Order: sequence, then structure tokens, then C-alpha cells
Amino acid sequence: MQALDRLVWTREISGMPVAQPLLEILRCPESLGELIYVESESEEFLFCPQSQLKYRIDDGIPVMLIGEAERLDDASCKALVASHAVK
Repeated sequence: MQALDRLVWTREISGMPVAQPLLEILRCPESLGELIYVESESEEFLFCPQSQLKYRIDDGIPVMLIGEAERLDDASCKALVASHAVK
């Protein structure tokens, strides 16, 4: 538990703090690509541009199951990537 005390909590998902190091190591189980955290007024999810999969977050826990993920169309993927591009 001491190691957890040293983590810097930088994000909140569904009111639950999520450590930035955890978000940095999570990968898409299909492509092993990096994930983008997306939060809007109505939902929050993790998105993988490589596989075009959207992983929902239930009660602060990312559901990282391929069978539970939603595959987005090309236009939706391009819009998500563009809105989260580093400027």
C-alpha cells in the first residue's frame, strides 16, 4: 500500500481518482495500442485509434474486454483523434 501512497492522482473517472501511471500503462487488448481518455457531459471512455475500439468505463473501472467494446466508424475515429491531438 505504501507504493500507492506515492502515486500522484491526476485524473478522476466517475468520481474515482485514477493514477496517471495507470492510464499510461493501459493498452488496447486487441492492438496493444495506446488509449485516449475521452470525457464528455454524457459519458467517459477509453478509445484506441489503432483498433478503433471504444471501451466504456463503469463506476470508474475501464471495461477492457474486446467483446464488450464498440468499434467506431472511420469518421468518428478521425473526429476523436483530431479533438485530442496535442496542439
